[in-house]
Amino acid sequence: MKLVNLGESNSLLNSFIAQMRDKVVQKDYLRFRTNLHRLGEIFAYEISKTLKYSPKEVQTPLGTAIVDTFDNKVVLSTILRAGLPLHEGMLSYFENAENAFLAAYRKYDAADKFHVNTEYCTTPDLTGKTLILADTMLATGSSIILAYDRLINDGGEPEHTHFVCPIASTFAVEALKKALPANTTLWTAAIDEELTSHSYIVPGLGDAGDLAYGEKL
Repeated sequence: MKLVNLGESNSLLNSFIAQMRDKVVQKDYLRFRTNLHRLGEIFAYEISKTLKYSPKEVQTPLGTAIVDTFDNKVVLSTILRAGLPLHEGMLSYFENAENAFLAAYRKYDAADKFHVNTEYCTTPDLTGKTLILADTMLATGSSIILAYDRLINDGGEPEHTHFVCPIASTFAVEALKKALPANTTLWTAAIDEELTSHSYIVPGLGDAGDLAYGEKL
């Protein structure tokens, strides 16, 4: 697995991450969703640089132009619900992409320990395509590994998979390096060192789903 941390280079992306982490700014749900959408656009643009391109003819009103455009068949996927604004941002750039969705959540037992459940999953054929799987937070890595396994089990083997996780933990990055094959890339904007006993990232930003759509029961 290849790792790309866009936050290591100074850009506007870091300003959006700062706003998402800020507990005062977080009170504005719309701002939080907008920033996730912006991150989706930035990650999509950066991933587009890794695709395969070839020249195509474009007929203009005055003649013919030759433009290099990408040839990959792209499938965008996300884990419901926090990843939806991120997904929409990427879809605004990969406007003709196919789409896949999957539900994954933590299920706690009586001892307050959890395991990750995956349920609803819908995907097109992934065989030989470029899969981009997005989730806002990468705490332990369990959810996104299970999501990836479920998607390729249902949809087939992609040529390459890009994982987009704006906030990640060191623990999860190492877990993905061990679990994922060579034809995968993890894209992030910040890697935090600490996990709490309940596997929440510190400093992190809190529950991304609640910050985007309101608290749940």
